[in-house]
Amino acid sequence: MRTSRWVGVATACLAVGTAVACSSTASSDAAKDGKPSFGQCTVTGQPGQYHLKTVEPGVLTIKADVPSAGWWDGNTVADIKSGYEYCLAAEIAYRSGLTSLNLQNVSFDGLVSGKLTGYDVSLDEISITPERKKIVDFSDPYYDSAIGVLAKKGAEVNASNLRGLRLGVKQGTAAQQWANGVLQPQRRPDVFPGDSEALAALNAGRIDAYLQDVAIELGQAKQSGGQVTVVGQYRTDEAYGVMLPKDSSNTDTVNKIIAALKADGTLTKLSKTYLGPAFGGDPSTVPVWPAS
Repeated sequence: MRTSRWVGVATACLAVGTAVACSSTASSDAAKDGKPSFGQCTVTGQPGQYHLKTVEPGVLTIKADVPSAGWWDGNTVADIKSGYEYCLAAEIAYRSGLTSLNLQNVSFDGLVSGKLTGYDVSLDEISITPERKKIVDFSDPYYDSAIGVLAKKGAEVNASNLRGLRLGVKQGTAAQQWANGVLQPQRRPDVFPGDSEALAALNAGRIDAYLQDVAIELGQAKQSGGQVTVVGQYRTDEAYGVMLPKDSSNTDTVNKIIAALKADGTLTKLSKTYLGPAFGGDPSTVPVWPAS
């Protein structure tokens, strides 16, 4: 493990219907400076300044669709020890006096279904939407994003012809809702359970373009080694928030922590540390296309 401190990891996977749920619990040993260790994250602030009522004492239980380049870095759940959202979760835990994270992998569609139980928070580039707020709670935004258009390098995909092309979306995402309600392509987009399935379809030529958050697609483009590229983006006033169970007693406290992380520059530092290298480019340089 590439960590500056030893972190014990226990992993477990169990089949739930046709889905697979995996978890990784980081057991944090006390470091020399007295701080618990959260993977490769350097936690800041005052430990125990806030209080969260958690599913498991001393542990922040997180459900997310991982890994995700720049956000949850690693190849498997057990590998993940860094990334913007991993370290954001670590900050929330540390500042609440918790000593470890329990990360559980579930499908994105399952995350936003409103049916999840047994978790404290979800951080998974989840866009705050009115529909979702009816069934779950959200913190104040911690990251602004937009919907990107991912295509094979050299493909003729542009703002003028996009509606007539074969498009793909990930099930349950804001991009799926936006494509059907706003873009309204000539044929309904193909729906995929995850990013990997959509990328495979794009590379195989079964779809011409993939609609997903530009903050995710830039990482996918970099990882592809030049096979795919983000050719455009649509501004949708999209923002990510920490998702919590409906009527969670922790929502106000998480809002206070997010506000503190913004004020002290921690969120900016996390973005520079993890998202910049993962994206391989500045989202603001991607051409903005009109939706009308």
